[in-house]
Amino acid sequence: MQPLFTDRLWKKVEPIWKSYLEHPFVKGLGEGWLDKEKFKHWMKQDYVYLIEYSRLFALGSAKANDLTTMTTFANLLHSTLHMEMDLHRNYASKFSITAQELEETEAAATTTAYTSYMLNVSQRGGVENTIAAVLACAWSYNYIGKILATWPNALEHEFYGSWVQMYSSDEFTALANDCIDLINAIAKDKPEHELALLEDIVVKTSYFEYMFWDMAENQAMWPIPSTALV
Repeated sequence: MQPLFTDRLWKKVEPIWKSYLEHPFVKGLGEGWLDKEKFKHWMKQDYVYLIEYSRLFALGSAKANDLTTMTTFANLLHSTLHMEMDLHRNYASKFSITAQELEETEAAATTTAYTSYMLNVSQRGGVENTIAAVLACAWSYNYIGKILATWPNALEHEFYGSWVQMYSSDEFTALANDCIDLINAIAKDKPEHELALLEDIVVKTSYFEYMFWDMAENQAMWPIPSTALV
Protein backbone atom coordinates (compact mmCIF):
# COMPACT_ATOMS: atom_id res chain seq x y z
CA MET A 1 0.00 0.00 0.00
CA GLN A 2 1.35 3.40 -1.03
CA PRO A 3 2.06 5.68 1.97
CA LEU A 4 -0.08 8.77 2.31
CA PHE A 5 1.42 12.20 1.66
CA THR A 6 0.55 13.18 5.23
CA ASP A 7 2.75 10.32 6.48
CA ARG A 8 5.65 12.07 4.78
CA LEU A 9 4.56 15.44 6.12
CA TRP A 10 4.26 14.09 9.66
CA LYS A 11 7.95 13.17 9.70
CA LYS A 12 8.77 16.80 8.91
CA VAL A 13 6.34 18.55 11.23
CA GLU A 14 6.30 16.25 14.26
CA PRO A 15 9.39 17.79 15.93
CA ILE A 16 8.04 21.29 15.26
CA TRP A 17 4.62 20.47 16.69
CA LYS A 18 6.09 18.73 19.73
CA SER A 19 7.86 21.99 20.52
CA TYR A 20 4.43 23.69 20.76
CA LEU A 21 3.62 21.52 23.78
CA GLU A 22 6.73 22.81 25.56
CA HIS A 23 5.96 26.42 24.72
CA PRO A 24 5.01 28.36 27.88
CA PHE A 25 1.78 29.63 26.32
CA VAL A 26 0.49 26.20 25.33
CA LYS A 27 1.82 24.58 28.48
CA GLY A 28 0.21 27.26 30.65
CA LEU A 29 -3.07 26.87 28.79
CA GLY A 30 -3.06 23.09 29.27
CA GLU A 31 -2.02 23.26 32.93
CA GLY A 32 -4.36 26.15 33.70
CA TRP A 33 -1.87 28.78 34.88
CA LEU A 34 -1.64 30.90 31.71
CA ASP A 35 -1.94 34.65 32.33
CA LYS A 36 -5.39 35.70 31.09
CA GLU A 37 -4.00 38.88 29.50
CA LYS A 38 -1.79 36.71 27.30
CA PHE A 39 -4.76 34.56 26.38
CA LYS A 40 -6.76 37.70 25.61
CA HIS A 41 -4.01 38.80 23.22
CA TRP A 42 -4.02 35.38 21.52
CA MET A 43 -7.81 35.41 21.26
CA LYS A 44 -7.95 38.82 19.58
CA GLN A 45 -5.11 38.04 17.19
CA ASP A 46 -6.48 34.61 16.37
CA TYR A 47 -9.86 36.13 15.61
CA VAL A 48 -8.47 38.44 12.92
CA TYR A 49 -6.28 35.54 11.75
CA LEU A 50 -9.41 33.39 11.32
CA ILE A 51 -11.02 36.09 9.17
CA GLU A 52 -8.12 35.77 6.71
CA TYR A 53 -8.07 31.98 7.16
CA SER A 54 -11.72 31.95 6.09
CA ARG A 55 -10.76 33.77 2.89
CA LEU A 56 -8.46 30.82 2.13
CA PHE A 57 -11.35 28.38 2.37
CA ALA A 58 -13.40 30.60 0.05
CA LEU A 59 -10.43 30.78 -2.33
CA GLY A 60 -10.05 26.99 -2.21
CA SER A 61 -13.69 26.56 -3.09
CA ALA A 62 -13.27 28.93 -6.05
CA LYS A 63 -10.14 27.12 -7.25
CA ALA A 64 -11.63 23.62 -6.80
CA ASN A 65 -11.68 21.40 -9.86
CA ASP A 66 -14.63 19.28 -8.73
CA LEU A 67 -17.82 19.66 -6.74
CA THR A 68 -16.62 17.41 -3.88
CA THR A 69 -13.58 19.62 -3.19
CA MET A 70 -15.69 22.76 -3.58
CA THR A 71 -18.20 21.44 -1.05
CA THR A 72 -15.49 20.42 1.43
CA PHE A 73 -13.97 23.90 1.34
CA ALA A 74 -17.41 25.47 1.72
CA ASN A 75 -18.09 23.30 4.78
CA LEU A 76 -14.70 24.22 6.26
CA LEU A 77 -15.51 27.89 5.71
CA HIS A 78 -18.85 27.54 7.48
CA SER A 79 -17.32 25.65 10.43
CA THR A 80 -14.58 28.25 10.88
CA LEU A 81 -16.91 31.26 10.69
CA HIS A 82 -19.35 29.74 13.14
CA MET A 83 -18.05 26.91 15.34
CA GLU A 84 -14.46 28.08 15.80
CA MET A 85 -15.06 31.82 15.80
CA ASP A 86 -17.97 31.36 18.22
CA LEU A 87 -15.44 30.06 20.75
CA HIS A 88 -13.52 33.32 20.42
CA ARG A 89 -16.68 35.42 20.69
CA ASN A 90 -17.70 33.53 23.83
CA TYR A 91 -14.29 34.15 25.39
CA ALA A 92 -14.41 37.79 24.31
CA SER A 93 -17.68 38.28 26.19
CA LYS A 94 -15.87 37.19 29.36
CA PHE A 95 -13.46 40.09 28.78
CA SER A 96 -16.38 42.44 27.94
CA ILE A 97 -15.18 42.66 24.32
CA THR A 98 -17.82 42.90 21.59
CA ALA A 99 -17.71 41.05 18.27
CA GLN A 100 -17.20 44.40 16.53
CA GLU A 101 -14.21 45.20 18.75
CA LEU A 102 -12.75 41.79 17.89
CA GLU A 103 -13.08 42.50 14.16
CA GLU A 104 -11.41 45.88 14.60
CA THR A 105 -8.32 44.36 16.27
CA GLU A 106 -5.09 45.56 14.69
CA ALA A 107 -3.21 42.55 13.34
CA ALA A 108 0.21 42.04 14.93
CA ALA A 109 3.34 41.67 12.81
CA THR A 110 3.31 37.87 13.13
CA THR A 111 -0.39 37.66 12.30
CA THR A 112 0.13 39.85 9.24
CA ALA A 113 3.15 37.88 8.05
CA TYR A 114 1.48 34.50 8.55
CA THR A 115 -1.82 35.33 6.83
CA SER A 116 -0.05 37.20 4.02
CA TYR A 117 2.16 34.18 3.36
CA MET A 118 -0.81 31.80 3.20
CA LEU A 119 -2.81 34.06 0.89
CA ASN A 120 0.22 34.69 -1.32
CA VAL A 121 1.10 31.03 -1.93
CA SER A 122 -2.58 30.18 -2.39
CA GLN A 123 -3.13 32.88 -5.00
CA ARG A 124 0.07 31.98 -6.87
CA GLY A 125 -0.80 28.30 -7.22
CA GLY A 126 -3.72 25.98 -7.78
CA VAL A 127 -6.08 24.47 -5.25
CA GLU A 128 -3.27 22.23 -3.97
CA ASN A 129 -1.42 25.28 -2.63
CA THR A 130 -4.51 26.39 -0.75
CA ILE A 131 -4.95 22.97 0.80
CA ALA A 132 -1.31 22.95 1.91
CA ALA A 133 -1.63 26.47 3.35
CA VAL A 134 -4.62 25.66 5.59
CA LEU A 135 -3.42 22.24 6.76
CA ALA A 136 -0.98 23.05 9.58
CA CYS A 137 -3.39 25.29 11.48
CA ALA A 138 -6.30 22.83 11.57
CA TRP A 139 -4.23 19.68 11.99
CA SER A 140 -1.83 21.06 14.64
CA TYR A 141 -4.60 22.61 16.75
CA ASN A 142 -6.38 19.26 16.76
CA TYR A 143 -3.07 17.59 17.65
CA ILE A 144 -2.57 20.02 20.56
CA GLY A 145 -6.18 19.78 21.70
CA LYS A 146 -6.14 15.99 21.83
CA ILE A 147 -2.91 15.88 23.82
CA LEU A 148 -3.98 18.60 26.26
CA ALA A 149 -7.24 16.70 26.77
CA THR A 150 -5.17 13.91 28.36
CA TRP A 151 -3.55 16.29 30.86
CA PRO A 152 -4.98 16.36 34.40
CA ASN A 153 -8.02 18.66 34.71
CA ALA A 154 -7.40 20.38 31.34
CA LEU A 155 -10.89 19.57 30.05
CA GLU A 156 -12.52 20.68 33.30
CA HIS A 157 -10.59 23.91 33.83
CA GLU A 158 -13.05 26.70 34.65
CA PHE A 159 -11.61 29.05 32.04
CA TYR A 160 -9.41 27.17 29.56
CA GLY A 161 -11.44 23.96 29.55
CA SER A 162 -13.64 25.27 26.72
CA TRP A 163 -10.55 25.78 24.54
CA VAL A 164 -9.34 22.21 25.09
CA GLN A 165 -12.85 20.84 24.59
CA MET A 166 -13.21 22.65 21.26
CA TYR A 167 -9.93 21.62 19.68
CA SER A 168 -10.10 18.02 20.91
CA SER A 169 -13.78 17.63 19.96
CA ASP A 170 -15.15 15.21 17.38
CA GLU A 171 -16.44 18.20 15.39
CA PHE A 172 -13.03 19.87 15.14
CA THR A 173 -11.34 16.51 14.53
CA ALA A 174 -13.67 16.05 11.54
CA LEU A 175 -12.63 19.49 10.24
CA ALA A 176 -8.93 18.62 10.59
CA ASN A 177 -9.49 15.23 8.96
CA ASP A 178 -11.20 16.91 6.01
CA CYS A 179 -8.03 18.96 5.46
CA ILE A 180 -5.88 15.83 5.77
CA ASP A 181 -8.05 13.92 3.31
CA LEU A 182 -7.98 16.82 0.86
CA ILE A 183 -4.20 17.04 0.70
CA ASN A 184 -3.81 13.27 0.42
CA ALA A 185 -6.28 13.19 -2.47
CA ILE A 186 -4.68 16.11 -4.31
CA ALA A 187 -1.11 14.83 -3.75
CA LYS A 188 -1.82 11.44 -5.27
CA ASP A 189 0.23 10.87 -8.46
CA LYS A 190 1.80 14.34 -8.34
CA PRO A 191 5.47 14.55 -9.37
CA GLU A 192 8.14 14.95 -6.71
CA HIS A 193 8.92 18.59 -7.49
CA GLU A 194 5.28 19.54 -6.84
CA LEU A 195 5.13 17.47 -3.64
CA ALA A 196 8.30 19.19 -2.41
CA LEU A 197 6.64 22.60 -2.89
CA LEU A 198 3.55 21.52 -0.95
CA GLU A 199 5.75 20.09 1.81
CA ASP A 200 7.60 23.41 2.05
CA ILE A 201 4.31 25.29 2.52
CA VAL A 202 3.24 22.97 5.34
CA VAL A 203 6.62 23.22 7.07
CA LYS A 204 6.72 27.01 6.79
CA THR A 205 3.18 27.39 8.15
CA SER A 206 4.16 25.08 11.01
CA TYR A 207 6.98 27.47 11.89
CA PHE A 208 4.53 30.37 11.66
CA GLU A 209 2.30 28.52 14.14
CA TYR A 210 5.20 28.48 16.64
CA MET A 211 5.77 32.17 16.01
CA PHE A 212 2.07 32.80 16.70
CA TRP A 213 2.33 31.09 20.13
CA ASP A 214 5.42 33.20 20.79
CA MET A 215 3.59 36.38 19.76
CA ALA A 216 0.77 35.55 22.19
CA GLU A 217 3.14 34.73 25.04
CA ASN A 218 4.99 38.03 24.62
CA GLN A 219 1.83 40.02 23.81
CA ALA A 220 3.76 41.33 20.82
CA MET A 221 2.43 43.69 18.18
CA TRP A 222 5.04 45.51 16.05
CA PRO A 223 8.72 46.26 16.74
CA ILE A 224 8.01 50.00 16.99
CA PRO A 225 4.81 50.82 18.96
CA SER A 226 2.29 52.74 16.83
CA THR A 227 2.13 55.41 19.57
CA ALA A 228 5.79 56.21 18.87
CA LEU A 229 4.94 57.07 15.26
CA VAL A 230 2.32 59.71 16.07
